[in-house]
Amino acid sequence: MLKVMALAGAMLAGLGTASAVAQQAAPPPRHDEFYWLGEINKASAVINTQEGLLDPALAPRIAAGLDAVLKAGDAPNGRRPTLVITFEPLLIEAAGVEATLLHAGRSSQDMLSTMRAAIMRDEALRLAESLRKVTATLARLARVHQDTVVPNYTNGVAAQPNSLGHAFLGHVAGLERDADRLQQFYARLDRSPMGTAVLNGTSWPLDRERMAHYLGFPALVDNAYDAAQISAAEMPVEAGAVATSIALHCGAFVQDVMGQYGEARPWILLQEGGGNTYVSSAMPQKRNPGLLNDTRAEASRVVSLGVGRVIEEHNIPPGMADAKSVADNAAVLGGATRMLDLWDRALNALVISPDRAREALNSDWTASEEVADALMRKYRLPFRVGHHFASEMVDYARARDIRPSDFPYADARRIYGDTLRDMKLPAGELPLTEAEFRAALDPAAIVRDRATSGGPQPAEMARMLGEADARVAAEGAWIAARRGRIDASLASLDADFGRMLPPPH
Repeated sequence: MLKVMALAGAMLAGLGTASAVAQQAAPPPRHDEFYWLGEINKASAVINTQEGLLDPALAPRIAAGLDAVLKAGDAPNGRRPTLVITFEPLLIEAAGVEATLLHAGRSSQDMLSTMRAAIMRDEALRLAESLRKVTATLARLARVHQDTVVPNYTNGVAAQPNSLGHAFLGHVAGLERDADRLQQFYARLDRSPMGTAVLNGTSWPLDRERMAHYLGFPALVDNAYDAAQISAAEMPVEAGAVATSIALHCGAFVQDVMGQYGEARPWILLQEGGGNTYVSSAMPQKRNPGLLNDTRAEASRVVSLGVGRVIEEHNIPPGMADAKSVADNAAVLGGATRMLDLWDRALNALVISPDRAREALNSDWTASEEVADALMRKYRLPFRVGHHFASEMVDYARARDIRPSDFPYADARRIYGDTLRDMKLPAGELPLTEAEFRAALDPAAIVRDRATSGGPQPAEMARMLGEADARVAAEGAWIAARRGRIDASLASLDADFGRMLPPPH
């Protein structure tokens, strides 16, 4: 049966390949602290020379020394210091003590704050791309499964029939809010602290705007005290909050699917093999969902790391370095990226059996609310009366193991009469005809006939699918624009710095 389900899942997945989804952007490079210290020094050399803060006669020698340090660091096993105070000795060694003229108006405070923001910025763009990819996959699956009717659950109990595609679009909506949060965080992060020195600026007339442009920042952290003392400590906390929000959405989805593994006849599973599942070492019938376990575990780590950003920043004076660690902050955003990549693998490995979903729906009473709704909508019966009637009918059926599709219409009429007596209402016949009664218990008809905006009916599904595709494309364009600006800025810096270097001998 699982092989049949796998084949059906593969056929259904193929239907979604024509869906318009933004092309996956190339991942941004992972530049380390050494790289960004080099870029800051290159920008200082270019700007300060052209602004008259650095003697043009000394500039070529200093530039050549800096270039040598950077090339040596790029060589195998090259030294790549991560702090200003460990980078500078290499520069002095290569260009002489005059190289410290680059340090005019600078401090480790603004340089390290800028470096950390740049690294976090790259990790945020990687996270944005993985988030876009998962959203695109869910939107594609929603299109494939818009007519697949399945049970949905509340309080862990089968509650109502729904379109599986509609449920997937619910997860898409949550991830779109995560994308909003990530983009808003990125806008606050994408500001240059350089030129603010320690906390109140400097007497040197530094061109902060030009420095920001060379490093790919579109704006400045305006207040010099804010730059290294407040904002630089606040950004890791916000990064943790964004990553935690995404992890909560991921964990909820994984747990929803995991619940099926406790069922005798699940309707949604992972395709076996390929690293998705593994056979129990003791029980030959078990296929453990290893990929789901790994995804959930990564989500839990992200939540732990994200909350840790708050704990480290709590109750410390402004500017302290507790929550500023590059490694820790990269672990939060990088962990969220890995989690999303695992989630995308799991989504692409899902095997859905519409037949088993219908079997689950027809063996339970998830459609019973529609009986009460139909009585109120068509015959103006107070909802609580209809609800009581449907509840009594479910109790009667479950006590006798009667499926909804097999429930005798005569028994429904009798229970309706008993309900009217119980609620002290005048006697009367069940107003629903047998055809109306059967239709009210048909899960597919319930889904098809929903009338509210945002529901699973075909017209609303078409609208929401179109909007989801448009949003995925917009997210791709947003990522490409930010990555493109950074790349263009760094290319401009490389070109201008290259012109400073003395001609080769």
